[in-house]
Amino acid sequence: MALIAVTTALVFLSTLIFQVPIPATQGYFNLGDIMIFITALTFGPEVGGFSGGVGSAMSDILSPGGSPFAPFTLIIKGSEGVVAGLISRRVFRGGDLASWISASAVMVGGYFLAEWYFIALVFGPSDFTGFVAASAELPFNVLQVVAGGGIGIPVSIVLRRTLRDTPLSFSLPKTGPRN
Repeated sequence: MALIAVTTALVFLSTLIFQVPIPATQGYFNLGDIMIFITALTFGPEVGGFSGGVGSAMSDILSPGGSPFAPFTLIIKGSEGVVAGLISRRVFRGGDLASWISASAVMVGGYFLAEWYFIALVFGPSDFTGFVAASAELPFNVLQVVAGGGIGIPVSIVLRRTLRDTPLSFSLPKTGPRN
């Protein structure tokens, strides 16, 4: 419980503290994906999924102006953490890279679809309006997951090595090669 509480707070803070607004979708660029990848790759799908979804959604809710995307964020970022954690638990060479690519596709694709349909439904006269807005945010989402993997994977590797002989080792992979 304490681990989940701490990692959820870390995802929340890393998402809330540094935000660059994206006017086309009322979303924002943030550094939360770094912490989601660190958490999911280090501690697995349960911790990564809960802290990714709840921490990010709380940030949406408490951001200036609030965000109508909080329910989508809960599902998308939670799924990102679960996918990254699940695949990283499969012990094979390149597992962290495979988990990063798969979880990144979940996040980028999930937000693209949510923004496309939600924005078209609420703000636009057609699906095209949502498609254009979602396309404007796409490069920012890709940049977020690139930063998430570029920083999250090496930090997670160091943490797993460091935590191997601690009480937190219960959630670390048991055997096999890692990256």
